[in-house]
Amino acid sequence: MKMLVLGAGLQGSACAYDLLHQPDVTEVRLADKAVDHLPKFLAPYVGGKLKPMTLDVTDKAATLKAMDGVKAVMCAVPYYFNMPMTEAAIASGAHFCDLGGNTEIVFQQKTLAAKAQAAGVTVIPDCGLAPGMVNILAQLGIARCDAVSSVKIFVGGLPQKPEPPLNYQVVYSLEGVLDYYTTLSWVIRDGKRHQVKALSEIEPVVFSELGELEAFHTAGGLSTIGFRYEGKIPTMEYKTLRYPGHAQIMEAIRELGLLDLGAINVKGTQVVPRDVAIACMAPRLNKPDGRDLVAMRVIVAGTKGGKPVTHTFEMVDRFDEKTHITSMERTTGFSLAITGLLQAQGKIKPSGVHTSDECMPGETYVAELAKRGIHIAQTVA
Repeated sequence: MKMLVLGAGLQGSACAYDLLHQPDVTEVRLADKAVDHLPKFLAPYVGGKLKPMTLDVTDKAATLKAMDGVKAVMCAVPYYFNMPMTEAAIASGAHFCDLGGNTEIVFQQKTLAAKAQAAGVTVIPDCGLAPGMVNILAQLGIARCDAVSSVKIFVGGLPQKPEPPLNYQVVYSLEGVLDYYTTLSWVIRDGKRHQVKALSEIEPVVFSELGELEAFHTAGGLSTIGFRYEGKIPTMEYKTLRYPGHAQIMEAIRELGLLDLGAINVKGTQVVPRDVAIACMAPRLNKPDGRDLVAMRVIVAGTKGGKPVTHTFEMVDRFDEKTHITSMERTTGFSLAITGLLQAQGKIKPSGVHTSDECMPGETYVAELAKRGIHIAQTVA
């Protein structure tokens, strides 16, 4: 079967790499505005199963042509293209999944449910790491309980060798990171949705092989699962993991206005503070030779058979020294690939529009991750 990956950046390239190793995939189209600087780990496949193609996704006719004959489309372009790409995939009769990134757009995609059903395809937003993997694991824990009292999600991409002052390296878009640091975060408390400030309510989280990390609120991770369980689960929250001290520094930078999006006058020139911050920070936080890791923990507490039970899912994944694929690429791009594969294989039903936590068979998903060396430890207490 033929597959299309939109976006040849970090996550899209990793997604394509994974698809190339699946025996039932005969062709992988990797489309972007420019495909002349693909990562080295894809080089051996160019001219074989991998078909790089130049594509401007704003060109509707060219996009439909790129989708012609493919079984599934995996979207790793910026989130604001997710809606038109969904519409194009449905029109092409192809399954579609994306990395999410904006909850409002996910709700827009949900309005296309009838069209997807009529076309006999599945559309699955939110298929990366967070949202994505963590939401699937949270749902797996919820399904194993008779009643749930709380769901707590912790996840973060970190350097293996932290360097001050932020002890952080860019593992995906810095613009995206700063957006999460400046946007209100949805949580469920007392069964109702509330918004809290990003970088707030810092708490320690200890991993046996990493030591103490800090967790704090950021936007986006819960996505629509928070809406699904409002009034049904008393407590639900998502927090980002970093090395201790990071949140306090970033909060100070934010409160000083250095992450603002409104232009200010600087010696007669209109300047956007966040643009300056990115220009200053990006060269210092981009570490081409840095090795990353992803730490994740999902805790679902509730009852089963009238007795208290807690399901914990934990992962520490590291940069792949053999392929030089980062952990963030593995956990995000491979998750997207798994979703597209299961769609193409007819293992996700029924047709329509469903988020990953609504439709993904959790045990199958975990098993697929394990095949790729991404191991989820599961404990029950």
